[in-house]
Amino acid sequence: MARHRSNHLDTIEYIGPRPQKAPKRPNFLAGWVVLLVAAGAVYFFGKPFLPLLQAQQVAPTSERADALISELQPSASVGDRLAAAALQRTQSLVVYEDAYYKIPYPNGDIPSGKGRAEDLVVRAYRALGIDLQKRVHEDMVRNFSEYPQIFGRKSADANIDHRLTANLQRFFRRSGAELLVTGPEGDQPSQDESDYQPGDVVTWRLAGGRSHIGIVVPGPGENRSKPWVVHNIGDGPVWEDCVFNFKIIGHYRYTGEESVDVTALGPLR
Repeated sequence: MARHRSNHLDTIEYIGPRPQKAPKRPNFLAGWVVLLVAAGAVYFFGKPFLPLLQAQQVAPTSERADALISELQPSASVGDRLAAAALQRTQSLVVYEDAYYKIPYPNGDIPSGKGRAEDLVVRAYRALGIDLQKRVHEDMVRNFSEYPQIFGRKSADANIDHRLTANLQRFFRRSGAELLVTGPEGDQPSQDESDYQPGDVVTWRLAGGRSHIGIVVPGPGENRSKPWVVHNIGDGPVWEDCVFNFKIIGHYRYTGEESVDVTALGPLR
């Protein structure tokens, strides 16, 4: 029987190592492109959250207040200790209250859960053993005509005199504690933050002509070298970056020294 012959060549089996493909050259440029694209995406989508993250880094938290209080309280500086006392006030719940109260004398105070801006200042000084109620009253008794004649009164009143910004301004001036006002509308137009030190008392003129008062303290976190303020503008004692937010009308550094009789004082701002 005839054998069929195929027209195709039989497969020849190769015996030996498997042929290797040529290795690919690494594409470093493509890697950098991917990284740049990823970084761009993170920046684009994360940019709206940057202000929030930055604010959290310098937020005036109770933990940062505690740390600052612990740092300032042992200081030999009256200003540092007063700033610590002011920061301590921010940890108390206080409802804004500007009503007249009949209170003890000296060292009298309205209910601890109530108060306004002046009460915060009085309480901070009292933490250092300085009773502004007594000091203001004694000076007003001796020199009533030197003080603003508020409400048309004819004599000093230990219940309210120390709770009025105008009277505190006059007392600080008579004590030789008045400093130059700097800022956009101050005696010196340049705004020099270094002029405002921890423990300084600042008074402002708010919209509508109302006066206001607060105590300068260091800022939180990265703002440690900036002058912030503790004040009560209606929501209880708060720690804020607002020294230059209002028209400054007074700047004082009162360390508790006895009052001196100063003549020829100009009118209050």
